[in-house]
Amino acid sequence: MEKEERKEVYDTPVTDENGSPISIVWKPDLYKLQQESPKPQPVFASSAVSGCPFFYGLEYHGAMNHKEANSLLTDDGNYLIRLSTSSDDKMYTLSLKIFGKVHHYKLFYDGQHYVSQKRFNTINDLVADGLVTLYMESKAGKYIYLMHSLISYEKSPYMTLNKLKRKTIKKLKPRQLNCEEVVDYDKPHNFKTHNFKGLNWCELCSNFLWGFTQQGVKCEDCGFSAHFKCSEKLPPDCYPDLKLFRGVFGIDLTTHVKAYKTNRPFVVDKCVEEIERRGMSVEGIYRVSGFQEEMDSLRLALDKDGKGTIMDDQAYENIHVVASILKMYLRLLPIPLITYDVHPLVIKALEIQMSWERLAELRAALKKLPPAHYNTLSYLMAHLHRVTLRLDENKMTAQNLSTVFAPTLMPMPDLIDFKGTIPDMNRDISALHMIIENQNAIFN
Repeated sequence: MEKEERKEVYDTPVTDENGSPISIVWKPDLYKLQQESPKPQPVFASSAVSGCPFFYGLEYHGAMNHKEANSLLTDDGNYLIRLSTSSDDKMYTLSLKIFGKVHHYKLFYDGQHYVSQKRFNTINDLVADGLVTLYMESKAGKYIYLMHSLISYEKSPYMTLNKLKRKTIKKLKPRQLNCEEVVDYDKPHNFKTHNFKGLNWCELCSNFLWGFTQQGVKCEDCGFSAHFKCSEKLPPDCYPDLKLFRGVFGIDLTTHVKAYKTNRPFVVDKCVEEIERRGMSVEGIYRVSGFQEEMDSLRLALDKDGKGTIMDDQAYENIHVVASILKMYLRLLPIPLITYDVHPLVIKALEIQMSWERLAELRAALKKLPPAHYNTLSYLMAHLHRVTLRLDENKMTAQNLSTVFAPTLMPMPDLIDFKGTIPDMNRDISALHMIIENQNAIFN
């Protein structure tokens, strides 16, 4: 494709003023090439070979050199497995023919067959995928190289097909219960290698995801599908889909607030508001645990009903159940509220002798938290400070609260380093104590 032609393909508008597609969204070229690629045709041995491994069949020919293999593979797509005679080590080799030339690959098995990173349940699947890859690289190598560099996110299929939906999401400005403006956090995609079933196309470059396994990556939070290289060019613009979540517990915090369009996880807001309504004077709040059966019930309700969950005294008379659920939610975050990279900076700040310098360093460290983590921590620390103001009634000092929350809010030390002893959390407790007592100076 010439330079001017490429410019026309990528610069032509793909939607009208209402966001409806007005030109072809998906490019069929790579799909057509996959359909044209040679199909695997095993060359069987005339009879079962003695000593054949259980994971191979009649395509295994036993000891054979590459010249003998070449003579047996007459057509494109032909393949066989042999025991290589060119090495002192026992080595299985896959020999296959494409474009009139025989290629030889070291073959491995660990419960699945592979020659590189991709794993396959059968040899036929491995060969089929290999033939497609070799065919693509030969017929469309330059196009594949260019397609990763000539992409436009704003004109991608994802933006084309979701333009109106995304506009609507941005126009809707949901508010927290206290009517504060909601922050639109940046959130990177959570891509994982994916085995796509059926026919699938890249939502960034609009080209076919070729191959039969591990054809690309898929975002586990929003479902965005892409080639491996295309995924590296995406901005932090993931809009999580609630339908993909199994619940609210154990979900990344930024993913949670982005999906529900809130500044903080609604679990935190609802629990804090309920505790401030009827639990601030209760002795041992946050120190005393709720009944497990009621906690399980509230957790299931939050997973099922989300923001609509009722947790007033009619539903859960024991306020310790609500306090325990808040601690559980924070404890189950895959990345702690005070993240792994910020935690050592917080601990290092404690080593500073001058109190005002120590406070300034602590504030600077917490500023490095992801915005959603920072806003949630600020809200929680202000709440815990208000709890300490009712000390005469609830008997909970900043030290008590720090002891309760430190293992929940900060990463646990590596237990391997402690050789079975209980990890020392004293520095974490001291840091949290300082944050609670100085929350106004640190966050405001």
